[in-house]
Amino acid sequence: MIGLMTLDELNDAAVNDEIDTVLVCLIDMQGRLMGKRFHVSNFLDSAHEETHCCNYLLATDLEMATPEGYVASSWEKGYGDYVMKPDLFTLRRVPWLEGTALVLCDMVDHHNHEPVPHSPRQILKAQIARAEAMGFTPMMATELEFFLFEKSFDEIRRGGFRDLTPISGYNEDYNILQTTREEHVMRPIRNLLVKAGVPVENTKGEAETGQEELNIRYADALACADHHTLAKQAVKEIADQQGHAASFLPKWHHKKVGSAAHIHQSLFKDGANAFHDGAADLAMSETLKSYIAGLLKYSADVTFFLAPYINSYKRFLPGTFAPTKIAWSVDNRTAGYRLVGDGTKGVRIECRIPGSDINPYLACAAQLAAGLCGIEEGLELEPPVNGDVYAMDEIDEIPHSLPAATNALRASAMLRAQFGTEVVDHYTRCAEVEQEAFDAVVTDWEIKRGFERA
Repeated sequence: MIGLMTLDELNDAAVNDEIDTVLVCLIDMQGRLMGKRFHVSNFLDSAHEETHCCNYLLATDLEMATPEGYVASSWEKGYGDYVMKPDLFTLRRVPWLEGTALVLCDMVDHHNHEPVPHSPRQILKAQIARAEAMGFTPMMATELEFFLFEKSFDEIRRGGFRDLTPISGYNEDYNILQTTREEHVMRPIRNLLVKAGVPVENTKGEAETGQEELNIRYADALACADHHTLAKQAVKEIADQQGHAASFLPKWHHKKVGSAAHIHQSLFKDGANAFHDGAADLAMSETLKSYIAGLLKYSADVTFFLAPYINSYKRFLPGTFAPTKIAWSVDNRTAGYRLVGDGTKGVRIECRIPGSDINPYLACAAQLAAGLCGIEEGLELEPPVNGDVYAMDEIDEIPHSLPAATNALRASAMLRAQFGTEVVDHYTRCAEVEQEAFDAVVTDWEIKRGFERA
């Protein structure tokens, strides 16, 4: 009754009237689940092999608009179909939805039956294959930070997104008393995700009013991204069932700290952590040093995949635990990259740049692309930075705006070599669409500031 299922187990559950619906899902560019609800009989009959969807699902913005400028799909090309091929290793029960199972799909071109190169899951799988060709298995874990609000999504939407009151009234970082009051939401999130086969470790209050953190046990990189996506869906749906909104917007108020999605990463070889060398300083292997050097060298190139929206860049402020500089340090939360577990077999590198709005497949793929290049290029790692990195003017900054990150993405020879030129152009257009949408809107801030005084 717990976790992943085989097709035979799904068939038995259908016969016993335990499951009648199967969610067949793809991951879109924004990291969301899109797809269809199949009657279990039809899924077992044919849809477990494949089904179809419109190819515009990998060329939309957050609001599902169909912007111009994508080569892969357009009005001119008629918005044809992609094939959704269920990855049956992801088939599982959805315990928070009655009588429901779910499976994640890989995207295949309808005509040539090749993987769709700009599909987020395929981009990550390509980098995993690259690591495996080098003898490594990438292992990762993402942290999910988010805010819970008193009202539901529908109530907040009908109110114009103005009455945003967090579920708690004070900073609840590690606070057991306040998080006890939130257990009607957080307890089912933990327990039902575990029943769905997502290995939740813990939840805790984070460093703001109404802010939560969900931690999932590390796994191979693809499973990590799958877990992240399923957990984010569960958080929203379970909170909604309890009458609350859960938001992964990185910065919902300028006076509040933002929400992150830190990525912990390591490479395993022959079942052991290849980042560990017990005889070396801090137990850091040469592989780890070169990997971190790659992360540093290509930080600007990959920033868009860690901060994909206008709002993403509102996090990057000194003194907020969100990094502003491209530096690594030992267990120092002011740096963009933090060495964790130094001196132990669990030594690893944590990227603190990503916000809670990431697509985990793209973010993890971008980290792998950069780190593996560091190994291939034999890069040497500069010494760690100590102290308050925020105050160090001599250290290069993370791109602090979407246009800056877009320019770095567009110009990245590394990503064009590792992801492919078509993929880089596709996501460059994605970044441009976000900026164009924002530039076309008159904001409340502009009106309030200049309506009378301008």
